[in-house]
Amino acid sequence: MTPRTRLEAVRAAMADAEIDALVLRPSPDFRFLGGRDGAFLVVTMDAAAETADPAELVPAGARRVGVDPEMRVRELFGLAIEAELVPATSVLGPLRLAKEPQEVAAVGRAAAAADAVLGQAGELAWFGATERSMALRLRMLLLETGCEEVLSARVAAGEHTASPGHRPGDRVINPGDALLVSVCGRWDGYCAEVGRVFAVAEPPEDFEAMYSVVLAAHAAALGALGRASSAAGVAAEVAGAVTDVIDGSGYGRFAGPHAGRGIGLGHDEGPRLWPGDETALAEGTTLCLEPAIYVPDLFGARVADVVACTGTGPLVLSGASHALRVLDR
Repeated sequence: MTPRTRLEAVRAAMADAEIDALVLRPSPDFRFLGGRDGAFLVVTMDAAAETADPAELVPAGARRVGVDPEMRVRELFGLAIEAELVPATSVLGPLRLAKEPQEVAAVGRAAAAADAVLGQAGELAWFGATERSMALRLRMLLLETGCEEVLSARVAAGEHTASPGHRPGDRVINPGDALLVSVCGRWDGYCAEVGRVFAVAEPPEDFEAMYSVVLAAHAAALGALGRASSAAGVAAEVAGAVTDVIDGSGYGRFAGPHAGRGIGLGHDEGPRLWPGDETALAEGTTLCLEPAIYVPDLFGARVADVVACTGTGPLVLSGASHALRVLDR
């Protein structure tokens, strides 16, 4: 799709939604429509231009204006537009779901770069280090790959692996700890996140059995993606496949909040792989597949891979092994 045909599709969606203009700040939506260096990008039925003062380009008498979901409050108040403001996501979200071949390739390059960082992570010295210091090392490795924006570098050790939103802290990493390690960044505009599980010296008791369930859930999700690709399946079906495996193992109440999410120009975009999301998984959809189990006060495990939906089934773009790696230093 050329920039011109992409704009034509956006304007058709704007007309259907009765939106007279879009006002976007630098964000995934901004980059999707070719935004580069301007403070804002304004799209109307007649023009698309970057500007420092979007109110000048919004047509007089506009009744509904779609605004960027990442717009800051002070930016919203500063628009000085007398129109109903609605999220631009209603127009741009569906158009961004299915990536074009060059976009899938770009996501694949980002996934390979993230993969390479986790490959190097296994060679680092973990004993006696803190979560925070190792997360900093991962950030440096990301930047060395040419990552233009580090979105997260997460390290959770021991009991902290049971907290989905854990931020690296001063906990010292010791022998016998499980480790959850993930990196997420943006390369050439496109995002990727890869996460793997390690153990220090030896895995905790019962950890390997629980981790095997996460791997089985990951395999079930890939199988469901394959069926969805051939039969116009939806996101909820993939989430259901993961739920069936984890529930059947007895770990159901400890399952992660969702099985995955869309990834591309943004690190967290549609669809969401959870029950109730009826978004069709069209060819070109790229996902961060991330089944997880978190057992409070004990341990957790999460595997994150970047996967593309194709006409012949899912294509895993991050190829590092899922085998539990036991670190010896």
